[in-house]
Amino acid sequence: MRAQGLWVGIAGNQTVRAAHLLRQLDLPVDQIATSGEWGIAKPSAEFFAHVAEMAPGGPDETVYVGDHRDNDVVPAKAAGFRTALIRRGPWGYLWADDPVTRSNADWVIDSIGDLQNLLPSR
Repeated sequence: MRAQGLWVGIAGNQTVRAAHLLRQLDLPVDQIATSGEWGIAKPSAEFFAHVAEMAPGGPDETVYVGDHRDNDVVPAKAAGFRTALIRRGPWGYLWADDPVTRSNADWVIDSIGDLQNLLPSR
């Protein structure tokens, strides 16, 4: 996605140590942040306000991807983000066909790579 000119970030409910370890992996992302660093966690509106500050272009130009209806898709949509529920782990499969998910998710995807075909290049 970065090769398409898209900004890619990671933000999740993890510890400060997890953020440090993720940064050491030198992942192909533009920014990494965790709830432990921010002192707030999903699904709080403050968490998503931090994500909005982190991502260039604002929520309406950002897709928030998560595997949980109540912690990811619904609060991200409420914060103005475009949303994708990813079918991974038990939550992703549990919530994939849920009516609340379907009314809040712009997409339900099987892999983060699926977004490459859904989003325009910059």
